[in-house]
Order: sequence, then C-alpha cells, then structure tokens
Amino acid sequence: MNQLAFQDYMERNKCWGCGSSNELGLHIKSYWSGDESVCTWMPHKHHMAGPTHILNGGIIATLIDCHSVCTAIAAAYKEEGRELNTEPFIWYVTASLKIDYVKPTPISEPVTLRARVKEMKGRKLVVICSLYSKGEECARGEVLAVRVSPDWYEG
Repeated sequence: MNQLAFQDYMERNKCWGCGSSNELGLHIKSYWSGDESVCTWMPHKHHMAGPTHILNGGIIATLIDCHSVCTAIAAAYKEEGRELNTEPFIWYVTASLKIDYVKPTPISEPVTLRARVKEMKGRKLVVICSLYSKGEECARGEVLAVRVSPDWYEG
C-alpha cells in the first residue's frame, strides 16, 4: 500500500501490539478501506496456543484490541477533519474488550482484521472488529474506547 498505516503516524507509541516504536511488538499496520479499517498480520510460530498449529487466544485479543483502538483514534481525527498525529494529539484507551472466539485460527496463515465504528458519542467510541483466516471469521470483538487527555501519554 502506498498510504501510511495509522500506527506509522503514532511515532511515540510503544504498545506491544500496535506500537511501531516497540522493537519486540507485533507491529500491526491498519489502513482505511472506505468506512472500514483493515489490517493483515502474519503470526510467527512463537505466537502459538497449546496446540502448535493454532494462534494463541491472547494474541487474537491483542490484535482485535489494538486494531480497534487505532481505528478509534483514526476515526476521531477523521471526524475532526484533521490529519493523524496533529496536535493536540488524540488518544483513546480500552475501557472494555469483549471477544468471541468463533473457531480455531491457524497459525500458518496471515490473519485479516476488519473493524468499523459502531457508535461515537462524546468521549466514548465503540468499535466492532472481526478476525479472519483464509476468508473465514475466527474471532470477533467489541471494544469500548474512551478518549483521554492529550497529556495522558506523558503521564
């Protein structure tokens, strides 16, 4: 893709799932595709569950959480008609995360996350997200993200 990922704009983000500045992180990359955000990510063998051919549920939850919160941040900038990473910075944090595991996710294939803003009200934003492998939905989640003060990051 020739556009920058949401995470590429968040230069100081050290989050393990979505932080481009965390050398040990998952380094997900999320992009707009119409009204939906999309992320494709390839698991590594060390992301396995008990069975070595299945992706760990905690990794799946992290992927859904981080993709959804980055979508919330990008949506807020879009709603305000601003470019990502312009001041004052917009940050959201996870207030609630609900995950439904639909079927085992193979570790040998890339996963695709697709998220949409379900509701935007005041400081709260609800994002729904599904994780797919080989075109089949393997997990779905709903994230309640809450906007925090721009100085939250420095806290």
